Amino acid sequence: MFQISKSLSIPASEIDISAIRSQGAGGQNVNKVATAIHLRFDIMASSLPDWYKERLLQLRDRRVTNEGTIVIKSQEHRSQERNRDEAFDRLRSLILSVAVVVLPRKLTKPSRGQNRRRLEDKKRQSQIKALRKDVE
Repeated sequence: MFQISKSLSIPASEIDISAIRSQGAGGQNVNKVATAIHLRFDIMASSLPDWYKERLLQLRDRRVTNEGTIVIKSQEHRSQERNRDEAFDRLRSLILSVAVVVLPRKLTKPSRGQNRRRLEDKKRQSQIKALRKDVE
């Protein structure tokens, strides 16, 4: 079981993990050891609640494919275990990011005091600039 939060978990069978060779410079270790991790998670075939699925599919994220699969590649660390943990952390944070409901902002007006102070500051600033002018 992959624990996302106290009340939400995903069976490990729904997450596909494969080890691949890392890209880039790194010498012999990169050439012979498969330390990078490819994590694939099919959103629609998962046991997540429906509103999580909808919000994940609506995400404008390059990690979510058009077919509805989350693909995470982790290759920052030298060991496979640390890369696996990093990939799981990224998946957890991606799923938790859609759980937060952003409330629409309530429009408010500035108070009378704020307006009065703003206008006084503008008058003071214009007087300072007027004093900078050459006297004719």
